[in-house]
Amino acid sequence: MSSNLALRVQAAPDDLMADLRRLGFTDYEGRIYIELVRQGKPGTAYELSKNAGVPRPNTYNALEALAQRGAVLAVSESPARYVATPPEELLGSIARETTALCNDVSVRLSEMAAPVDDQLVWSLTGDSSIHEKVNRLIVNARESLMIKAADDILARHIDSLTEAGERGVEMLIVVYGPDAKRFTFGPRCRTYIHEGNGLRMGSTDNLFTIAVDHGSMLTAHVTEQVRAVHTSNRPIVNLAESLIRHDYYMAEICTRFGGEIEAAFGPYLRDLRLACFTPEQAETFRQKTGL
Repeated sequence: MSSNLALRVQAAPDDLMADLRRLGFTDYEGRIYIELVRQGKPGTAYELSKNAGVPRPNTYNALEALAQRGAVLAVSESPARYVATPPEELLGSIARETTALCNDVSVRLSEMAAPVDDQLVWSLTGDSSIHEKVNRLIVNARESLMIKAADDILARHIDSLTEAGERGVEMLIVVYGPDAKRFTFGPRCRTYIHEGNGLRMGSTDNLFTIAVDHGSMLTAHVTEQVRAVHTSNRPIVNLAESLIRHDYYMAEICTRFGGEIEAAFGPYLRDLRLACFTPEQAETFRQKTGL
């Protein structure tokens, strides 16, 4: 390329070119489309070749390919001039076609797939992927949700839980925190403060446990390194539901008989807890309760 031609070529942004390649554009097609968008007026193959830095023979081939996919339109002949399809129109069309294709392929692959072994326990890592999975479980719930979680973790799913309540999903929620009303989603949702006081202690207060439609569960350890397991294994699902159900029992019992329980076992069930905690758990308990 001559020095004068190099001065006329304005390089296409690398990140934009990379994204266009992901959408199926070749390098030459991407550079020509970007140039047409940038100049905002019809251009000939000769002009586009110079301004986009694409060899002339490749420019004709790229324009033909772009025209076939609806990215450019010929608006005149002798010489042929081209304009770019507006990006929002082009990308909207690509998005619709891609969605339709993915849905079709998904259906066809699902018809071929062997039944999933519901005895498997799947491991998940990463904050965003785990909370996305939790959200999908809530969105897909049809009959029931049972949840035990700290209020700040549960707050990330208020929108999907509200929608579940509007669908009439029955919910039983045990929350670490002071406010049960904030996490009550409709008339079929019962929410209880953990042990009647909502105090976070030990390591289980960092767990998010959810059971869906009595058929699947997920439990996540939400700390610096977020990890979770998910399964439809029936005994494990029953175990998760039992955990939440017994915390509901304790919440009701502590609310009704709190004074008698404290007199028998100390504040926050101190004597029961310290009798079975590890030394590390006991130290955490003392720090959080001051006992």
